[in-house]
Amino acid sequence: MRIWSLHPKYLDSKGLIALWRETLLAKNVLEGKTKGYKNHPQLERFKNSKIPVDAINQYLKEVYLEASRRKYNFDKEKINWSFTPTKITVTKGQLDYEAKHLLNKLHNRDINKYNDFQSIKIFETHPLFAVIEGEIEGWEILNNKKQSV
Repeated sequence: MRIWSLHPKYLDSKGLIALWRETLLAKNVLEGKTKGYKNHPQLERFKNSKIPVDAINQYLKEVYLEASRRKYNFDKEKINWSFTPTKITVTKGQLDYEAKHLLNKLHNRDINKYNDFQSIKIFETHPLFAVIEGEIEGWEILNNKKQSV
């Protein structure tokens, strides 16, 4: 499961569809509607927010809007639109890590998107997140824990 801190506009079609599905799964976890994935590290920041279900609905809203811009037919009824807007922090190190991770995925899956985005110095975040200084988040799963950005 990957719930990107980066804005969904950078994802290729496969990535955007996967993000929608994975975030809906995360929403079910936060609503107590499934037993699986309850302790997945990607959910930590949502669980630590003031109202986790509102935060995940706010996250889904932006994914839905990006899908709509691309003329995808995501089911907007999956989102509770009466959420209270909030902000969750994300570190600059996490964003840098995710940008490199995404570029690696795009290089393999969508070379045109990779070419469009490879020169970006600072990627936009998903609007739910406020950027703060810091290294890669502690909840991130790394192949090599000593890795830094």
